[in-house]
Amino acid sequence: MRRPALYSSSNRPAQGAGDAGAQATGQPTTESLPIPPSRFSRLAKRLARHQLYLLWSVVGLLALLLAISFASPLRNPVRKLTQEHINAAVLKTLETTILPSPGTHAYDTIIPSVVRIVGLGKDKDGKEEGERSVGTGVVIVDKGIILTNLHVVQGAQTIKVTFADGLESTASITGVQPENDLAVLQAHKIPDDLIAATMRSTAELAPGDQVMAVGYPFGIGPSASAGVISGLKRNFRSPEGKQMMSNLIQFDAAANPGNSGGPLVTMDGEVIGIVTAIFNPNQQRTFVGIGFAVPIENAASAAGMPPF
Repeated sequence: MRRPALYSSSNRPAQGAGDAGAQATGQPTTESLPIPPSRFSRLAKRLARHQLYLLWSVVGLLALLLAISFASPLRNPVRKLTQEHINAAVLKTLETTILPSPGTHAYDTIIPSVVRIVGLGKDKDGKEEGERSVGTGVVIVDKGIILTNLHVVQGAQTIKVTFADGLESTASITGVQPENDLAVLQAHKIPDDLIAATMRSTAELAPGDQVMAVGYPFGIGPSASAGVISGLKRNFRSPEGKQMMSNLIQFDAAANPGNSGGPLVTMDGEVIGIVTAIFNPNQQRTFVGIGFAVPIENAASAAGMPPF
C-alpha cells in the first residue's frame, strides 16, 4: 500500500533531497543557496523596520513625559509653611475683612435669649386686663425657664412673655428670691429653636470691664446700652426704704424702667447679672449714671441651679 506524501512547512528542500537529486541526475552535489528575496518581501521588511522605529519613538516620548512629570516638583518645590506665612495670612485677612464690633457681637449673642415681659391685671371695675408692668427677662434653660425681677411680675394676674422670634406665651411663677428681687418663670409655650443664655461667673470681674444691658426700657426694644462695671459688692436700698440689697454689681450702661429683669452681659454675650435697680436721688424714674445688677450666681440659685 502506498504511503501518503509528507509535506514540510518550510519552503526549503529537506536535508539530503538535493544530494539525492544530484545523484539521480548524475550531477555533483552542492550546498543549497538562499532564494533571493523578491521586491515585495523587501518592501515588507522595510515597513516592519519603520513600524519598529515608530514604536520606539512613542515609547521614548512617553518616557520623556513621565520624567518631566516627576521632575516638576523638583524644579518647583512646594514652600514649607512657616509661622511667618501664617502671620502674614492672618494680617492680610484682618486688613481686608471688616469684623463686627465687640458690642455687636455681645448683642447678637444674647438677643435670642431675651424676652419681653408684661404683667396684666384687671382695671378698677374688674372687667378688662391691661398692662400694669413692663419688664425684661432672660432664658436660662431652653425648656422655657426665665429669670426676671420679682417686682415686674408681682401682683400680676396674667404674665405674658414675648420671645425674640415674636412668639407670645403666658407664663407662671415657679420660684422667687425676694431678698434679691428675683423671680423664676416657666413659659407655657416656647419656640422650637429656643436658645438659653450662657452664664459666666463674676469671680474675675473688675471695675472697668465692658458690659452691656439689653432689655425693653419704657417698653421700647429690644434695646442695648453699653458701659463699664463701676464697682462690685455694692449695697442699695429701695426708694421706699423697705428693702436693702447687697453684693450688687454697679454699672454705668444706661438702664431705665423696663430694663428691670434683663441681662447684664460681657462683650462675649455671657450673662453676669440681672439688672434690678437704678439709683436716682431726685426720685425720678430716669437713669443718672448708676445702675445695679444681682450677680448671676445669686440669680441662678433662685432657679435651683448649682453655683459656678
